Amino acid sequence: MQFRPLGDRVVVRRVEEDGRTAGGIIVPDTAKEKPMQGEVLAVGPGKRDDAGARHRPDVAEGDRVLFGKWTGTEVKIDGEDLVIITETDIFGVFKVAGEKQKAA
Repeated sequence: MQFRPLGDRVVVRRVEEDGRTAGGIIVPDTAKEKPMQGEVLAVGPGKRDDAGARHRPDVAEGDRVLFGKWTGTEVKIDGEDLVIITETDIFGVFKVAGEKQKAA
């Protein structure tokens, strides 16, 4: 099944972080917090302003983003746990080493 978000919504797959502390202690699943990083899987067409013009989102499919811990709505699509958030809930996009900056 394909899913297309509407407006300025973004579908994100949470990226699990390493289960160890900096000192090498293994953190059990029950003590782990929700990851705040994710990979963008789908992006809506953008938000409309008062005049009806659509504003293109700043994120794209494949971007790795940072978002709020308690942000969005958790859903299960095709058996996969995903989060649907609005673009305004995304704090920023991680730049991968060697990646060129996108043109605005």
